[in-house]
Amino acid sequence: PVLALVTSALAAVAEDYPYEEMFRYLKTDLTGISREERDLLENYVLTWNIRGGTWMREKPWDMHPEGYGLEFKDWHRRQVERLDEIRRRVIAPLEKLRRHPDKTGRGRAEALYEMLESIGLPARLARRAESMEARGDLNGAAQYRQLWEILVGGLEQCALLLADRELEAEEFSRLFSMVLSQYDVGAIPVSLDRVAAGDAARMVHKEAKVLFFLGTDSNAVPKRAPEASLLSEQDREALAAMDVELAPGQEDRLRREMTVVYQVCALPSERLYLSYAVRGSEGDRAPCFLWERLEKLFPDRSPITADGRSCALSAPLPALELAGGEKELAHLLKRDEILAPRVERLERVGQWKRGSLSRQAVRKLFGPEVPMSATRLDLYNSCHFSHFLRFGLDARPRERAAFNPSEYGTFVHAVLEEVLGWAKEHGGVGELARSDELRRQLVQQAADRYEREELAGLEGETARFRQVFYRMKQSARAVTDSVVAELAASDFDPVRFELGFGRNQELPPVEVTNGVTLRLSGFVDRVDQWVHEGKRYLRVVDYKTGKKAFQFSDVEDGRGLQMLLYLFALTRHGEVFGPEEVVPAGVLYVPARNPLISGDRDMPAEAVRDEQLKQLRRKGLVLDDPAVLAAMEKGEGKSRFLPDRAEYRVTPEQLELLDEYVTDTLNKAAGQMAEGVIDADPYWHDGETNACRYCKYQAACHFEECCGDRVRYRKGISGKEFWQWLERRKEGEEHGN
Repeated sequence: PVLALVTSALAAVAEDYPYEEMFRYLKTDLTGISREERDLLENYVLTWNIRGGTWMREKPWDMHPEGYGLEFKDWHRRQVERLDEIRRRVIAPLEKLRRHPDKTGRGRAEALYEMLESIGLPARLARRAESMEARGDLNGAAQYRQLWEILVGGLEQCALLLADRELEAEEFSRLFSMVLSQYDVGAIPVSLDRVAAGDAARMVHKEAKVLFFLGTDSNAVPKRAPEASLLSEQDREALAAMDVELAPGQEDRLRREMTVVYQVCALPSERLYLSYAVRGSEGDRAPCFLWERLEKLFPDRSPITADGRSCALSAPLPALELAGGEKELAHLLKRDEILAPRVERLERVGQWKRGSLSRQAVRKLFGPEVPMSATRLDLYNSCHFSHFLRFGLDARPRERAAFNPSEYGTFVHAVLEEVLGWAKEHGGVGELARSDELRRQLVQQAADRYEREELAGLEGETARFRQVFYRMKQSARAVTDSVVAELAASDFDPVRFELGFGRNQELPPVEVTNGVTLRLSGFVDRVDQWVHEGKRYLRVVDYKTGKKAFQFSDVEDGRGLQMLLYLFALTRHGEVFGPEEVVPAGVLYVPARNPLISGDRDMPAEAVRDEQLKQLRRKGLVLDDPAVLAAMEKGEGKSRFLPDRAEYRVTPEQLELLDEYVTDTLNKAAGQMAEGVIDADPYWHDGETNACRYCKYQAACHFEECCGDRVRYRKGISGKEFWQWLERRKEGEEHGN
C-alpha cells in the first residue's frame, strides 16, 4: 500500500488527476479519508467522469449526485456539500505537491516529503504496525516499521543524485518508482516452537536437522533474469575498471544465488526435502536444475508425484474443500471434532435455495400499497430477482451521467409536445405540413428551450457532449417531420400530451389488489381522438427512441403492457374527453429516431427513401374497422404509416379478451409479490433477446440452476398463435382449468 500511495500520488499529479490513479491513491487507506467518504466520492466521480480542473476548481461542486436532469432535494444538496468538503481535503496535499515552485529533482523530493508528512503517513504507518502486532502478526509489524525509513532514504537518494536537474513530473515519478523497487523489506524469521521459517538467504547460517526447501521450480531457482537496467554489462565492466563501486551485476547476483542454494542444501544434518507445485497461475511448472543433480547423487531416491486430489486429501483444509461434493469424504471428516462443524455447515449451504420473502418482509420492503410504473412492471415480469435487488434492496449500479436512451426520449418528447402543441393552438398540422421552414424553426426553438432550462446551457460541457446534443437535434427534426406527415394524412387529432395516471394527475392510477395493492401510474405520450357517429375513438401513441418493437411474445409473458393498460384505463374514464361513448381504437408505437440505412454509396435515392419509410412505420394494434383505418390514414394505395400486417388489426372481441388478460396479469404480479417471490427466473428468447443481456445486477445474482434458479425460455409467436392461445386460455378459465 505504501508503494501504491506514493506512485499513484505522483502519477495523479502528473496525469491531470485521472480516476484510476486518484482512487488507487485513496484505496491505500493511508490518506486520512474514511472508506465511507471514499466510496461516496468514487460514486460521484464515476457518475460525472471527473478529472483535471473539476478536482481543482474553487467553485463548489454542484452536479446532481445521480445524473442529468434530476430534481435537487434538500438531502441531495447536503450530500453534494459533503462531497465537496471531502474533495477539498483530498486535493489539498496533492495540489501542494503539484504547485511546488522548485521543479528540480531536489525540489520534487522535498515536495513529496512535505505531502507525505501533511497526510500524516509516519503516524499512520506506526498505528498500522501496532495493530498488526496486537493481532499477533509480528512479521508484518516489523516490515511496516521499516517503510517510512525506506521512503525517506529513497527521497534522499533522489535529492542527492538528481539535485539541480529540472524534471517533468512524469519523469520524476518513474525515477522514484525505480529507486523504491531496489529496496527489500524483510524481518527476522518467525519461530514456532522449534520450527524456523524464512527466505533461503536468511536461513543459511542456522542449524537444522530437517529442512524443507519449498518452491524449487525452474522459475524460482535461480530467479528469472531481472528487467533491463540502465547500465549494460559492458558499462559495468568499464566502470569497475575505473574503481567505481556498483551494485552487483547479473553475473554476480547469479553467483551469489547459486552459493545460497548450495548452503541451503548442505544445511540439514539428517533430511532434506525439495518440493514445487507442478501447476501455477501461469501454467505448468518444471523442476529446477537441483532435481536432476540430486537424482544423480542419490539414485536410490525417486521423486514422489501426486495428482491434485491425492495432494488435497493429504491435509485437512484442502480435503474439506472436496467434502462439499463427496459424501463419503464428508462422512469421514465428521469424525474429526474440529472439522465436523465445518462439514455440517458445508452440507447446509449445499441445500440452500434462493428462497422467498416472508409476508412481514414484503410489507417492510414494499408496504401494503406498492407504487408501480410500466417500466417496473416489465422488470418484475422479466426477472423477479432483478426487481427485488432494484426495488426491494434499492441496489443501484454505478452509472456515468450521460444522455442514455431514456434521457434522449425525454428530449424528443419535449420537442414533439411543444411543436404539436403549437399546431393544436393554430387549428391543426396543416400549416406545419406545408412549411419545412416553420417546422425546423419550431424544433430549434423547443431544443434551445430544453438546452437552456434542463441542461443550464452547454458552456461547461465537453466538445463530445455538444456534438451528441447536436445529433439529437437532427434526430428530433426527422421524427417531427414523420409525425407531422402522419397527422396531416389522418382524421385523428391529438387531444392530450403527457396525460398522467396517478395521484394528483388527471386520471386515477390503475389499481389491483391481491395480497398487496399495485398502484400503477405513469404518463401517456399522446392521446389521439376521432369523433364519428356519436362515438369517440381513442388511440394511445408512444414515442419509441430505441429499436424495441411490439411483440406478441412480450405480451404473452406479461411484458410491454404499458400502452394496453393505458388504453383500457382510458375507456373506463372516457368522460374526461366528452359525453360520447368511448371506443378503443388501438395503440401505436412511433419510432422516435433518425433511421440509419445500410447500403452501398450508389444506392438509389428512391431505395433509400423506401427503407427509411419502412423503418419509420408504426408498430402496435389497430381496430379492424374500415372506417377507423381510413380515418387513421387517408389516401389511396398502400399505407405509409400504419402497421402493414393483418395480424396487427384486431376486432372489438379480441380487444376485450386482451383487456381481461392484462388485468389478470396485474393480479398475478400482485399475488406473487405478496407471496415474496424473488426467484432468479429471467426470460430467454435467444442470445440477443433475454433478461440477462443488459441486466445491471449480474455481479450480485450468481445464477445457478443447480440451486433452483431457472430460465423461462420463450419463443416468438405470430399474431394468429397469440389470439388462439388467448382464446384457449379463456376457455380453460371458464371450465375451471
